Amino acid sequence: MKTQVIEDLPLITLIGPPNSGKTTLFNYLSGKNYKTVNYPGATVEYSISKIQKKFNFEANILDSPGIISLVPNSPDEKISIDSLYSHPRYGIPDLVIITIDSSQLSRHLLLAKQLIDSSFNVLIALTMVDLLQRKGFEISAANLKDELNCDVIIIDGRTGNGVDDLVKAIDKNLKNLQAQEKNHPNQIHSNFNVNYLLNSFTEFEQIEKRVTSQIQHSNRKINLNKANRQLKVLNNDLSQNKNSQLDITTLKIDKILLHKVWGIIIFFLVMAITFTSIFWFAQPIMNIIDSSFGFLSFESHELLGNNWFSDFIANGIISGTGAVLVFVPQILILFLILGLLEDTGYLARGAMLIDKPLSKIGLNGRSFVPMLSGFACAIPAILATRTIPNKRERLLTIFIIPLMSCSARLPVYALLLAFLFPANESWIAGLGLASIYILSIISSTTIAGLVNKFRNRIINAEDTSSFILELPAYRMPKFSVVLSNSYHSAKLYFKKAGPIILVLSGIIWFLTYFPNNNPKIDSNNLSKDQITQLENSERLSHSYAADLGKFIQPVMSPIGMDWRIGVSLISAFAAREVFVSSLALIFKVTGNEHTLQTSMLHEMRKATIGNTGKYLFTPATITGLIIFFVFALQCMSTMAVSRKETGSWRIPLIQFFLFTSIAYLFTFLAVNGLRAFGIN
Repeated sequence: MKTQVIEDLPLITLIGPPNSGKTTLFNYLSGKNYKTVNYPGATVEYSISKIQKKFNFEANILDSPGIISLVPNSPDEKISIDSLYSHPRYGIPDLVIITIDSSQLSRHLLLAKQLIDSSFNVLIALTMVDLLQRKGFEISAANLKDELNCDVIIIDGRTGNGVDDLVKAIDKNLKNLQAQEKNHPNQIHSNFNVNYLLNSFTEFEQIEKRVTSQIQHSNRKINLNKANRQLKVLNNDLSQNKNSQLDITTLKIDKILLHKVWGIIIFFLVMAITFTSIFWFAQPIMNIIDSSFGFLSFESHELLGNNWFSDFIANGIISGTGAVLVFVPQILILFLILGLLEDTGYLARGAMLIDKPLSKIGLNGRSFVPMLSGFACAIPAILATRTIPNKRERLLTIFIIPLMSCSARLPVYALLLAFLFPANESWIAGLGLASIYILSIISSTTIAGLVNKFRNRIINAEDTSSFILELPAYRMPKFSVVLSNSYHSAKLYFKKAGPIILVLSGIIWFLTYFPNNNPKIDSNNLSKDQITQLENSERLSHSYAADLGKFIQPVMSPIGMDWRIGVSLISAFAAREVFVSSLALIFKVTGNEHTLQTSMLHEMRKATIGNTGKYLFTPATITGLIIFFVFALQCMSTMAVSRKETGSWRIPLIQFFLFTSIAYLFTFLAVNGLRAFGIN
């Protein structure tokens, strides 16, 4: 069911700091029936929905990105805050609901106070009351209402308790606003200097004292002196602040998970499980999707006959759609795991642990998970950079992710390493594969450091980097919210990246199919499948792609290759693993899936360059090809998602030309260097 948003309805905007329960509340109010879109002219996303019909009044509800104050700390925050004062499409909100974590009251009151001082119509939703109670305190919504002069409702995001009371308060506020002239909020202008912060938080601590009280007969006692010795804090007067009463369970867990040795080991184990899950759990589903679209492609070809239209439907439309959908399982699993890690509170700890080494190359701790995910697939890895609030660091992370050796390169590496090393000594090939992954890590971090030095010319984003994050208490994740967010992330990928991938698939199909000279094949002693493979190889040899390959022959010669490898590299732009099947077509390799690689290796060892008698595939050229695939950006899906996440073609085009140039240069040096040492 598609959400219908009516623009002349009252607008309710949800605001809140990260991890304050804002999105959970949005799901209750919208019934999880919403759409995710970008602010006009920006890549910053918000969710918009019509409020559920069961609440018996009509209004639009908008869930904006999390912010900690109305003074922006990054370009993305500025877009969100400016849109709060006047959304480009929906205008000024009639009502602003701010979610406040009651266990972090003194810190979260800053945003609430700024909204009230700006003359917004504010309604406060108090969340995480259960965490506050675990610390031995309770809060009075009535007292906080008197302090701030606005309605305050306690809600429980886990159970939904209090949502009905919140809805009644929303309805009452909207009815009161109908009889009044709409407010025009005042923009907050503040340098956020030290005195301003100290005075504000002193005021908030006094408010906190007046609205919270210790639960009598609590059997939970926190040793504050012990806690203070283990944590560095800005305010030494912790005994006066109820929020400093750290949950002892969280403290005990953090002693292990934030340990300088064990913490790092556990973090890498968690990331290894995440990476393995993305690759292994998704693979069976990806195989089903791939084989299903392969079956549809074959059946449509059989049904429509042997003509250009059936080939376009089978290999252009159906295969292109399969190329879009095949990555969805990885995206779902990635966002599911990231959502669970974030909801439990561990993701913030992992970012802290890895921040220091990444800061040396201009990144911070939040970049590590997307970088690691790039070893499975660059597409979900680029989508995972949305967790990075700083624009420069997010763009820099996106920039280097294609250098991670994704799973699509594995079929290529498997073929090339099988050529280099004997089949009975697979451990040598295994060491070679490990070396390839190490090379990709070294190259990505080196290039990140170089790009960071010239960031104003390449990234073109303000450097307002900071790495300040709140460590939330550990808690059980809300699975329905995590599943919902994962589903919408996958749907967004399909809607935004899908059309671009389909168009590029159509272009590549056209280049590899036309001009169709209806090749005639001697069918004696050949099966139908073998005849089809040979027809395809003949067609590809005389296609526009082949002409393009012959056109770039002068570029291929210096690296010891010819137009046939050039065509395969062009075809691999659809997907890197296509390189293997393209070589099979060009070299007229036939056989079943069990003998295909053996036949491929046999033909590769016989192939020569023209009439020169020189072998085309040698240890030098194979090593050069491996290096080329390590660096080159040969994935239209990655470019499409990179374009979507960066908001323009500028960075994807820089990635393509820069990485391809580096790949060509290092391939040239490797091939000719090995030849100079007699390795040919």
